[in-house]
Amino acid sequence: MAEPYDLLVIGAGPGGYFAAIRAAQLGLKTAVVERSPTLGGTCLNVGCIPSKALLDSSELFNLATKQFARHGIQLQGVGLDLPTMMKRKDGVVKSLTDGVAYLFKKNKIDRIQGSARLGGSGKVLVEADGAVKEVHAKAIVLATGSEPAGLPALPFDGKHIVSSTEALAFETVPEHLIVIGAGYIGVELGSVWARLGARVTVVEFLPRVLASADTEIAGLVQKSLTRQGLTFHLETKVTGATTEGGKVVV
Repeated sequence: MAEPYDLLVIGAGPGGYFAAIRAAQLGLKTAVVERSPTLGGTCLNVGCIPSKALLDSSELFNLATKQFARHGIQLQGVGLDLPTMMKRKDGVVKSLTDGVAYLFKKNKIDRIQGSARLGGSGKVLVEADGAVKEVHAKAIVLATGSEPAGLPALPFDGKHIVSSTEALAFETVPEHLIVIGAGYIGVELGSVWARLGARVTVVEFLPRVLASADTEIAGLVQKSLTRQGLTFHLETKVTGATTEGGKVVV
């Protein structure tokens, strides 16, 4: 059996890769298990970073189409090139995930790709390509991150009823986008697609948007988004949805 690692981290998101890098800097023999082919977890790949990249691009598009004229700046032939916008977003993501990979190499952190599960004291079972191998470590850090949670009445189909992951990579601007949930992810994505031309309706079960944020700030955000064209239905429960003719009826 190979000599056990001092530390084995399960998950290469911000929690996991920061822990691994610091452990390696302190002299521990360190490895990270990650099932995705890229490092960085949800945040870098399908969360914070791509959403902020699209917020940046969509804001510039909104300024060019709706705000510059009032400043006396006249533009002709302004249009949306969504594939190029998505390519830029993907480039931002790649630069950061490549940066994490570089830090792993620099700090001599072993990268193990596969799905991990605990196999007993000091033992992790890693499954990849149908094979399972044992990895041993003196200490194990669980940094398994997050993934979108579906609703029983609205199962994801990856096309019409989608999670935030698919909503970051639409090939065309939706005619009408219904966002269920007015947390920060919902209002971010709603804002992006509204700026790019979609009609956006946000449905929230609670009586306010951004329930975890300061009440006054949340109210100001809702007012700002309403001015952008988003429609909010608060204290509203979604009980089901059907897909008819390529459109979802909620």
